[in-house]
Amino acid sequence: MGSFSIWHWLIVLLVVILVFGTKKLRNLGADLGSAVKGFREGMKSEEEKSVQTKAEIPPSTGQTIEGEAKKETPKV
Repeated sequence: MGSFSIWHWLIVLLVVILVFGTKKLRNLGADLGSAVKGFREGMKSEEEKSVQTKAEIPPSTGQTIEGEAKKETPKV
C-alpha cells in the first residue's frame, strides 16, 4: 500500500471535473481566493486598530510625578 502515482491523481482529477464541471470548480476557486483576501484585510485592520489604541493613550499615563507633600497649618 504505497502512495498513489501521478496516474491515480490524474484519474481522480478527471472524475472530479466530470462530476462537478469546470464552471463550478472555477467559481469555487474564485470564492476561496476572495475569502482569503477578506481574511487578510481583516487581519490588517485589527493590527491597525491595536496600533491606534496604543497611540491614543495620553503621555502622562503611567508616569511618576515627583513632588513634596507639606502639611497645611490651620489658619487662626
